[in-house]
Amino acid sequence: MFGAGNQGRPGGRRARLRHVAALALVGAVLTGAAACGGGGDETSDGGKGGKDTGADGKPTASTPGDAPGSEGSGGTGALSRRDLTALAFTDGEKIGKYTAGEFTLGAPLGEDYTADPATCQPLVSLAKGATAFDPVSEVHRNVDVAEEMLGTTVAVQLRSYNGDGAASVMKALGAAGKACAGGFVENRAVAKGQYLKVEPVQAPDQGDEAQAYRFTILDVKGTLKLYEYLTVVRSGTTTLSFRADITDTKDIGKVPGEVITAQWKKFEAGAKG
Repeated sequence: MFGAGNQGRPGGRRARLRHVAALALVGAVLTGAAACGGGGDETSDGGKGGKDTGADGKPTASTPGDAPGSEGSGGTGALSRRDLTALAFTDGEKIGKYTAGEFTLGAPLGEDYTADPATCQPLVSLAKGATAFDPVSEVHRNVDVAEEMLGTTVAVQLRSYNGDGAASVMKALGAAGKACAGGFVENRAVAKGQYLKVEPVQAPDQGDEAQAYRFTILDVKGTLKLYEYLTVVRSGTTTLSFRADITDTKDIGKVPGEVITAQWKKFEAGAKG
């Protein structure tokens, strides 16, 4: 990463790759794993539940977000931004060797990073406006080892939905995992990313359901294979998403288990409370 520490950090690899992609245009030899960070606020409050999709995979209808409701299996009301903030990692929180912080360059995985074909979109971004299922609220955290310039980084994103929106997201994610197993193209702000392979891997035994994937991706020069991992856990009307990578050709093997476990325990304890 191009910075260290919680204050002033560039927002993890997503933000790094926005810089990488720009430099690649002038011939710099830099990696480009998956999507760069999208702009926008860290969280959003108004939203839509699961809706029918158009040809581009975007919503065809919308409804305003309801008031915060209960969380848990079978819950029908979304959690508010304040609720999710209380359940997420705090800035500077330690998780073993990792440190959590806020993204300083806007939320990662924005709606301006799209998949071709559109069926693969849930593998790229679950942000508001990116799929047919807009969250009512979302909170984003960056987790990394502060002293490691090129170490593993994890984007941790909590999103809450109205009605069956969260369950619909998981269904769409599962469909994308199968349909896009042979690869797809990720359209970025100033470049394109080529996913060569999407493979399911063991998901954690947490929440109401969980899915996990390993991505094999070409760097921006189309010569090196890079690896990234995505794990998404659903609990009632909320999803907890973990996307991990490293600025290297090394395969990190999975999303760090301690990060998933720590965030899940914090979420579970707070939701019950």
